[in-house]
Amino acid sequence: MAASAPILLTPGPLTTSERTRKAMLTDWGSWDGSFNGLTASLCDTLVAIANGSGSHVCVPLQGSGTFAVEAAVGTFVPRDGKMLVLVNGAYGRRLATICERLGRAHGVHETPEDVPTTPEAVDRLIEEDRAITHVGLIHCETSTGILNPLPEIAAVVARHGRRLIVDAMSSFGALPIDARTVPFEALIAASGKGLEGVPGMGFVLAREEALLAAEGNTASLALDLRDQHLYLRRTGQWRFTPPTHVVAALHEALRQYEDEGGLPARHARYARNCETLIAGMRRLGLRSFLAPAVQAPIIVTFHAPRDGRYRFADFYGAVRDKGFILYPGKLTRVETFRVGCIGAVTPADMERAVAAVAETFRELGIETL
Repeated sequence: MAASAPILLTPGPLTTSERTRKAMLTDWGSWDGSFNGLTASLCDTLVAIANGSGSHVCVPLQGSGTFAVEAAVGTFVPRDGKMLVLVNGAYGRRLATICERLGRAHGVHETPEDVPTTPEAVDRLIEEDRAITHVGLIHCETSTGILNPLPEIAAVVARHGRRLIVDAMSSFGALPIDARTVPFEALIAASGKGLEGVPGMGFVLAREEALLAAEGNTASLALDLRDQHLYLRRTGQWRFTPPTHVVAALHEALRQYEDEGGLPARHARYARNCETLIAGMRRLGLRSFLAPAVQAPIIVTFHAPRDGRYRFADFYGAVRDKGFILYPGKLTRVETFRVGCIGAVTPADMERAVAAVAETFRELGIETL
């Protein structure tokens, strides 16, 4: 990173390695065989990360992760289907909005932002409403960092013969998700999160049998995952202009992912980042919003200081001047701020970030203890 470039302690975009950034210095022809090889290679790797080889396929899509979420809902949920949306944060509410905009019938089960959805609740809700065909779950809700119990909920959905769509935007590549033991119809993630690529490409890991059966569900041309998959399978090419530099950066980021030791090593580093951050902030008198049992090592929400002199904009600007970009809170009932643990950062970076926060509080005269 350039000396003046701050470290992004956010859930994406995030700080990337020099190798990943350098991968974007080459221009690629979108129909060229070498670029097609990049696409095929990274798709195979993404499926392998989820242990889905032989049963699942990767469908890449231009745009941010939300593009891919909307594509998955439109492609997999029939026009006469109904989705149960499990909500405990902003991204669950966004999923419900997507259903509404697409004209898909849906019900919402919402818990407080610090309370995970339970498999028992899902079991009861499906029993009560037999019209439900699909369940939508946010694995790690990045508005707080809460982790929802994906394997247990997936088992309940499968037992009822319903189908699961998982928003794994922040968790994929960082937390274990095994397609052999966690049944899902579609799992959605993006390039600029735990895989440490750059933003600009979403992707859906889909059970191929369900994808091929989804013909006619979507009214969209650009967001038709089935058509995208069939065209890619037939030609090796994307249907429309691909984000070539983003694909190249992700391909290189996946090489580094494997060099690091794959998912176990990535998860371990993020967990150390999270532990270092929470311990350091605790020493400053700052409390994390979530209980440890439901805190994912992706992003941590902290209660803001109660000192009347605290203003997030001032705090943010002063910490940024010291080399770190934080995130504002996304809660409405309490004032918070968020600090990401993912990206090309280490526990030493987290210690430096805590020191920058402490120095900022001293400069602004803010009491935390």
